[in-house]
Amino acid sequence: MRYNFIAIEGNIGSGKTSLAEKMAADLNARLCLENFTDNPFLSKFYGNPKQHAFSLELFFMAERFQQMKNLFSERDMFRDRVVSDYLFAKSQLFANINLEGDENMLYKRLFSIIYPNIPQPQLIVYLHNDTGNLLLNISKRGRDYERSIRADYLEKIQLAYFRYFRTLTKQTVLIVNVAKLNFVYDRYDYNQLMDSLKQDYTSGMHFINP
Repeated sequence: MRYNFIAIEGNIGSGKTSLAEKMAADLNARLCLENFTDNPFLSKFYGNPKQHAFSLELFFMAERFQQMKNLFSERDMFRDRVVSDYLFAKSQLFANINLEGDENMLYKRLFSIIYPNIPQPQLIVYLHNDTGNLLLNISKRGRDYERSIRADYLEKIQLAYFRYFRTLTKQTVLIVNVAKLNFVYDRYDYNQLMDSLKQDYTSGMHFINP
């Protein structure tokens, strides 16, 4: 695979972290995982979104910036490839969904200052799944604060990603249908997925059905 920076993205419960871990191991790449459990506002947000949305998104953006800054400032002579389970741009995508009015405007100003300093992945892999499957996956992992997640919220997230991907012209974006793949536990499905990602794609969006 010719890409040095690969970002795995997807909706909540799509399996992006699991895939990033497997890919990083197979490609001998450095792994960048989002530290969402460190966000003290996460459980508060799901309990009262309007009150805690700004604090939640601001904390996420600061953490993502620091993580990316540290990762790319440190050289590893044995591993020059990076696999991440998030895009920094998701900060603005989620803010547009969760913030309103002055808070969203302020967030956009802060994001516009930080964003130019963030390295951009050459390859973005978006794991697309049905809303019903996502809710099932969320339920299976049993995080108490995620119990309030609704289908309409997941659909808003999906729409936000698709709108963003249509604006990208220099990066390769693969929208992968994983509804019938059990790539986490089934090695055959994982290999099938990886084979589809190793093809030679041009920049822009591509829809993949392994």
